[in-house]
Amino acid sequence: MTQAMIHPTAIVDPKAELGEGVEVGPNAIIEAGVTVGARTKIGPMVHIQGTTILGEDNVVMTGATLGFPPQFLGFSGAPTRCIIGGRNVIREYASIHRGLTDESATTIGDENFIMGFSHVAHDCRLGSRIVLANGALLAGHVTVGDRVFISGNVCVHQFCRIGRLAMLAGLARVTRDVPPFMMAEGHPAKLRGLNTVGLRRAEIASQVRSELRRLLREIYQSSENITQMLRTIKPTDYSDEGKELLEFFQSSKRGVTPFSLSGVKSTTGDSEVD
Repeated sequence: MTQAMIHPTAIVDPKAELGEGVEVGPNAIIEAGVTVGARTKIGPMVHIQGTTILGEDNVVMTGATLGFPPQFLGFSGAPTRCIIGGRNVIREYASIHRGLTDESATTIGDENFIMGFSHVAHDCRLGSRIVLANGALLAGHVTVGDRVFISGNVCVHQFCRIGRLAMLAGLARVTRDVPPFMMAEGHPAKLRGLNTVGLRRAEIASQVRSELRRLLREIYQSSENITQMLRTIKPTDYSDEGKELLEFFQSSKRGVTPFSLSGVKSTTGDSEVD
């Protein structure tokens, strides 16, 4: 069993739990209640507090802060948590806060890449294999599906949902839900089309991509409003991805990000090369 390697200038509370092979760099601070999984590397000046659980094989780089209290004026000091899976890379000065109310938690899955100066607020729920680029900001209670790409300096409003395999372009201001498989950009954000590159990389079949285009045409170009239109569509007639898209629309509480008019033409047109 390989013991943790702790730099002499680091401060590690005796009540913190470090797995085998953990490395803790210069001037890092790990407070009581923190659990760090095996082979995780904690860089210089990283500060971890609260009831924070880090899985195995994570890399946390210079100045990142994990498990800090929510930035909420009414926070009561409740015993909340921050739970992070394994094989994540958390870059310089990123911040991830713990939950807001009793026993609530901010949760992050596996194999995510969280770049420098990005922020994950209280009670966010992130899946796996997400890229959160430099300076991206997620407000409280945001949900992000697997394999989402959030570009630099994107701001996502509290309680928004970002569906699986969506992509948010740089500087986007997101105030409504972004459906799975879509691209969004703008201030405020609008849907611009399918995330075709992401879908191909995820090996989503071409016939499924075509089906998603047809669905979007039905939803956004109907003479009915979206709520009425969704009542007439039978999810059983579609692939798993089609059902996922429909269910996302049907379950939205904040409303779905609107399409730009140009986006409808370019995304749903039969002439698009795929």
